[in-house]
Amino acid sequence: MPFKYDAEGRIVTQDVNGQKLPLFVHADGKETPFDGDSTISTISRLNGEAKGHRERAEAAEKVSKAFEGIEDADAARKALETMKNIKDGDLIAAGKVEEIKAAAKRTAEEQVEAANKQFVAELAKTKGERDTLQNQLYDEKIGGSFDRSKFIAEKLAIPGDLAKAAFGRAFKIEDGKTVAYDATGNKIFSRTRIGELANFDEALETLVESYPHRDQIMKGSGASGGGASGGGSGGGKKTYSRAEFNSSIRQSRHPSQQKCAPAKQRSTTDYASFFA
Repeated sequence: MPFKYDAEGRIVTQDVNGQKLPLFVHADGKETPFDGDSTISTISRLNGEAKGHRERAEAAEKVSKAFEGIEDADAARKALETMKNIKDGDLIAAGKVEEIKAAAKRTAEEQVEAANKQFVAELAKTKGERDTLQNQLYDEKIGGSFDRSKFIAEKLAIPGDLAKAAFGRAFKIEDGKTVAYDATGNKIFSRTRIGELANFDEALETLVESYPHRDQIMKGSGASGGGASGGGSGGGKKTYSRAEFNSSIRQSRHPSQQKCAPAKQRSTTDYASFFA
């Protein structure tokens, strides 16, 4: 593990809430305090959760084996009940046997068809309600996070709605929590809370750092060229107006893609193509 050492070869520590924690050096050169006790506790908790999931899966698989071959539980129960009510003398005539079988088959098919129609209708309604709630939850949690982001306000030269159009696809709602994924599809974890998922601003900062054209959207990055001079020259800081941001988008595209609608005719979501 690449800890930081001083000139005398001793591990450099940092005081965090009264604890002296060794400094861990990440691959990108960033330094964060390493809490060994917290890490061990997190690993133990995750191991316990994994064991619980495995045991529940094994128990469910064992129970399901007893019902192999039975696809329609209601039909099976009805068949058992029918057999209980049949008397020995009711099926003496061979013709009656076939008649009863045909009637039972028709009844079962009608019942299954009716049940399937009702199930499909209820499922469609439930899915619609679920999707509506999920969209509302996403707009509130993800959209609100972009609007309230301290990182966007202090570090980015673009407003929250453009940042959402660019990076919003990387965020999802899972078990009521905001979870971010990097370009390879892996969850983004915190660099300061080892083993825990990154919060919104931590994850967004990681996504921006890996974005190839981050200098064009960061404040005070010293970038030059289309759109970089927006917002004045004080202190090297910059802020993009929408017109300047549109100009930056057009200049960043290949000549064959520059024939498009004027910037004033484009919606906020169209800016996502700039970050693709």
